[in-house]
Amino acid sequence: MADLQKALQTLQSLDFSKMYEGDFFLTWEKTDAEIRATFEVAEALRALRENNVSPKIFDSGLAISMFRDNSTRTRFSFASACNLLGLTVQDFDEGKSQVAHGETVRETANMISFMADVIGIRDDMYIGKGNAYMHEVVNAVAEGHRAGVLAQKPTLVNLQCDIDHPTQAMADTLHLINHFGGVENLKGKKVAMTWAYSPSYGKPLSVPQGVIGLMTRFGMEVVLAHPEGYEVMPEVEAVARANAKGSGGSFTRVHSMDEAFRGADIVYPKSWASFSAMERRTALYGRGDAEGIRALEKELLQQNAQHKDWECTEERMALTKGGKALYLHCLPADISGVSCKEGEVAASVFDRYRDPLYTEASFKPYIIAAMIFLAKVKNPVEVLRSMGDKSRRLYE
Repeated sequence: MADLQKALQTLQSLDFSKMYEGDFFLTWEKTDAEIRATFEVAEALRALRENNVSPKIFDSGLAISMFRDNSTRTRFSFASACNLLGLTVQDFDEGKSQVAHGETVRETANMISFMADVIGIRDDMYIGKGNAYMHEVVNAVAEGHRAGVLAQKPTLVNLQCDIDHPTQAMADTLHLINHFGGVENLKGKKVAMTWAYSPSYGKPLSVPQGVIGLMTRFGMEVVLAHPEGYEVMPEVEAVARANAKGSGGSFTRVHSMDEAFRGADIVYPKSWASFSAMERRTALYGRGDAEGIRALEKELLQQNAQHKDWECTEERMALTKGGKALYLHCLPADISGVSCKEGEVAASVFDRYRDPLYTEASFKPYIIAAMIFLAKVKNPVEVLRSMGDKSRRLYE
């Protein structure tokens, strides 16, 4: 298995030892070596799976799935990743738990973790809440482990929070690495991370923030484009600028979709709500102000409607490098004339890139599995090498 051997060779040159027994919150909290190690382990696990070799590291145990927002790809990617490594997934439904009766986060986290090795959480709807909730869960289970209540501290994987969507951004980047033939070939590539019109309101900021917070680490020319009033978190822009400076790339912000698309190697047109609007929504929900929430939704839909021309069209794709930029999306996209009357992307563009989009999504289970693997295995290179033994074949 050439891909496995290549990954192992790269892993041997990297220092990622601090990932062991750790958690995965934000990509910019990880070193370059740790990010690269996650990519390489994902490739190794994929090579094993595609060659019918079992990569299981667990004989029993639970992976707890906590989704506080709807999900298709990430939910099934998490389940696939955990199953790949030998864990059983148990979905935690707050509506069916004692959370509804006032059970605290500390109590809930410990009660679900007696035989849990992983907790995956999506909590992306409210600014200042999602990432903080994940840290609260980790602090609770760490305390339970120190007290001897839990035999192990479950690893937390951020499946999307209010700040970052690390599994998505890393799957997107691994797709680019494969598409362009190596991580070294990302340097100098222009990425247009642009806002696009959607007839719905309140889409999270974490996808565009995840993209600019990660892709600026590879010497890429990352452009964030949006109409005025759709700003992302300033601290994430600061991360992107620092990353670009350190990697020899660039990070710029513009208010023109055409400018962003011109000469781009990769385009990522995706709707999101502004940082200020998401802050207002969080405050309204905190006060239980239903009338205020309805008024804000109406306001934001009207604001969106002023920018229906922000669409990924054939004309805009023609502005890209050679007219053949790679189109990315986290899915589902708002497809004009298909899923909505007017949306993020023209149907002809989406249809042309349908297979590459599905390929892009296919990397996410391996990214999640790699995050778990690096947190649970002390000697990843040795364990992955041993998994190449033909005696571990899945179906023989």
